[in-house]
Amino acid sequence: MKIALLQYPIVWADPQANIGLLDERLCCLAGKTDIAVVPEMFSTGFCTDRPDLAEPWGGPTCQALQEMADRYDLAIMGSMICKGEWTEGDEANARPLCNRGFMFRPHDKALYYDKRHLYRSGGEADFFRPGKQREVWEYRGVKIRLAICYDARFPVWLRQDKTNLYDILICVACWPSIRIQFWDALLPARAAENQCYVVGVNPVGTDGMQLDYNGHSAAYDTRLVNVAPYEDYEEGTRIVDLSIEKLRHYREVLPLWADGDDYSIER
Repeated sequence: MKIALLQYPIVWADPQANIGLLDERLCCLAGKTDIAVVPEMFSTGFCTDRPDLAEPWGGPTCQALQEMADRYDLAIMGSMICKGEWTEGDEANARPLCNRGFMFRPHDKALYYDKRHLYRSGGEADFFRPGKQREVWEYRGVKIRLAICYDARFPVWLRQDKTNLYDILICVACWPSIRIQFWDALLPARAAENQCYVVGVNPVGTDGMQLDYNGHSAAYDTRLVNVAPYEDYEEGTRIVDLSIEKLRHYREVLPLWADGDDYSIER
């Protein structure tokens, strides 16, 4: 499976500008990749206290993403600020928003995952509602799990289920350079413990809160080699071709996943 990692600056709090910039990047990828991965909150930057930027699921940003997925025949993965759909009596009145991860597939229904672990120090927990579902999606014969930024610090949440192994963990982030050493350590750790490929995408540049981002997007193979290395602050796109056959052979030869502990997550 071919995956494009798009590492670039996000225009602060300007969905239309970011959609236009993404379209420019995706038009060069038509016929070259199966999935294009963009950073967390790709349309706004990490605006945790801007409810005015939230859109309903199916709103203008979703429509634009679906149109691009159809036009360029590729899936698009990332996250955005979204007005969630809640049932009566839940936490909607207190925290009506979510950081919604997505997969827009060409000519198919879009899939979503709401970020489970909200970054308290960045204000997410004050405004957003955590997700509850652990999603594994199948696309073109490959099983994919999506994580969003802070999720990467919680290995139990991302641990493989023996009955539903995923092949690729994709993590989209807005991870500042001041803490980038943890990002660099966590991605290969998740690959090692889950015997899967891990792809992580992070932006570059300075956001509206004056936080600095130096990228370090990466893709780790079965030997924990980063096959999509970036230089500090490099803007650009890398395409990696991840062999699912090779991954499955690796798991058959060394079935570490089969010796994992049974567990359940209490909500």
